Amino acid sequence: MASNMDREMILADFQACTGIENIDEAITLLEQNNWDLVAAINGVIPQENGILQSEYGGETIPGPAFNPASHPASAPTSSSSSAFRPVMPSRQIVERQPRMLDFRVEYRDRNVDVVLEDSCTVGEIKQILENELQIPVSKMLLKGWKTGDVEDSTVLKSLHLPKNNSLYVLTPDLPPPSSSSHSGALQESLNQNFMLIITHREVQREYNLNFSGSSTIQEVKRNVYDLTSIPVRHQLWEGWPTSATDDSMCLAESGLSYPCHRLTVGRRSSPAQTREQSEEQSTDVHMVSDSDGDDFEDATEFGVDDGEVFGMASSALRKSPMMPENAENEGDALLQFTAEFSSRYGDCHPVFFIGSLEAAFQEAFYVKARDRKLLAIYLHHDESVLTNVFCSQMLCAESIVSYLSQNFITWAWDLTKDSNRARFLTMCNRHFGSVVAQTIRTQKTDQFPLFLIIMGKRSSNEVLNVIQGNTTVDELMMRLMAAMEIFTAQQQEDIKDEDEREARENVKREQDEAYRLSLEADRAKREAHEREMAEQFRLEQIRKEQEEEREAIRLSLEQALPPEPKEENAEPVSKLRIRTPSGEFLERRFLASSKLQIVFDFVASKGFPWDEYKLLSTFPRRDVTQLDPNKSLLEVKLFPQETLFLEAKE
Repeated sequence: MASNMDREMILADFQACTGIENIDEAITLLEQNNWDLVAAINGVIPQENGILQSEYGGETIPGPAFNPASHPASAPTSSSSSAFRPVMPSRQIVERQPRMLDFRVEYRDRNVDVVLEDSCTVGEIKQILENELQIPVSKMLLKGWKTGDVEDSTVLKSLHLPKNNSLYVLTPDLPPPSSSSHSGALQESLNQNFMLIITHREVQREYNLNFSGSSTIQEVKRNVYDLTSIPVRHQLWEGWPTSATDDSMCLAESGLSYPCHRLTVGRRSSPAQTREQSEEQSTDVHMVSDSDGDDFEDATEFGVDDGEVFGMASSALRKSPMMPENAENEGDALLQFTAEFSSRYGDCHPVFFIGSLEAAFQEAFYVKARDRKLLAIYLHHDESVLTNVFCSQMLCAESIVSYLSQNFITWAWDLTKDSNRARFLTMCNRHFGSVVAQTIRTQKTDQFPLFLIIMGKRSSNEVLNVIQGNTTVDELMMRLMAAMEIFTAQQQEDIKDEDEREARENVKREQDEAYRLSLEADRAKREAHEREMAEQFRLEQIRKEQEEEREAIRLSLEQALPPEPKEENAEPVSKLRIRTPSGEFLERRFLASSKLQIVFDFVASKGFPWDEYKLLSTFPRRDVTQLDPNKSLLEVKLFPQETLFLEAKE
């Protein structure tokens, strides 16, 4: 790929060889040949590429070769690999491949694509259109040739056309298609877009401007003033229809040819010269605007130069700057930019992001992949002649505004002031690198405004496209859509990677959650076991304490019992035989005068407290523990002997 320096030299060589003065046309031809100088020259003037093809028997005759010494301004340096080297004469037969030309022909609401070799004639195009459009060749005017009107016998090769061409058909002798009413046809015309091909006579430069049918002639002239610096009242026009007599008339009513119409504009040096030109060229319609600038009509009579007058008028009409100089806060600077932009060009414009460039990055790039957008950076420059046309015709077009709002985050900056320009270049160097910063630094004023399309990547931010101000709405839309296609492909990959990463993270989260729940379950089991062990220990301690307490009570009762009387005793003795729940028998002798409580204490001393066990007699069956413990054994009829049994209370 040729560098910018190489391309400038290739462009100079190409213009010197071919004589094509229109830079845009020359660049288009070079781009079609991938900036191959020899191929581009052969495509335009193959008979002059150093070898002239003989018409007799195939012998080659040396033709004129390009001499770099005769064009010192374009002589390449020794380091250039793209310099043009003339083809030396050869005795070999050169067979030229036919060059194909593409034509898009517009007629009312139809487009016809025609592809022909450059050896064909204009009449052959008309014959093809006659079959397609059902219009007789005699009624057809084929317009749009850059060299003006051409004859049907003209060979296409002699016109030095680029590969892609746009033409349009006029049928002045045929009645227009019938419509329901004149108002309906007018409404349809108001919704159509007119392409005005305006030639600036003094500098021989063409401007292709798109205007809606509702735009007025006055608006066209003001836009031309922005492009040519010719004040409206000093504009001398050629090509307006005779019906266009009022500057307030809309284009749909003015009688312009649709879809394209050619006009020529120049500067009117003095009223006297304008009147003379009008009288000499009575066949053409010259429109000299008498509006805007009436206050300065007689300025020359007071010794004031036109340039000074219109410089004063321009400065008086100039509004406040788009952005304050040395603005400390980027958000405040962009608030003023948005307000001033709205006051100049209306409310239908892109929604500019209010905040720093870093914040715009965060909004566009550092979100989920599905929510990411491209970042469009609009670089404004008030001193460029293209700025007003670009803003009003391209940037404020409804289709562009809608597409930007849906797919882009739009951030703006004004480079008119040197301090603001330096600040942006610093930001650009930090975020995009020195190459992009150097590209913007070397842009000339007339190449502004610029539109930078930025796509965020994992490790850096990539500049997909740099769009200059000399473009059209269709071209701007196509370049935005091309950038969107690249971004969409990258976004789909990012979404896939993000989904896979989220799936992995979800699995990891689920595993971590399961592990956490497992740990909590183990900890709960451990804590429950510890509580159970602690409860068992506590109960064991209580049981031991109770047993110790019982043992102490038992021992105290056992020690408090009176001694067992002998069988042979002076006092009556009662012999009791007590059966325990386990089947064992307790036998003891008691004095008949002893209280029943002593029997209870004896049983308790053996481990059967009377509050837990009942002492029952057999015949008759009765609960002895329910009797008065202070009565004697004799009184309760437990004499002389009795068999009792112990039973646990419920």
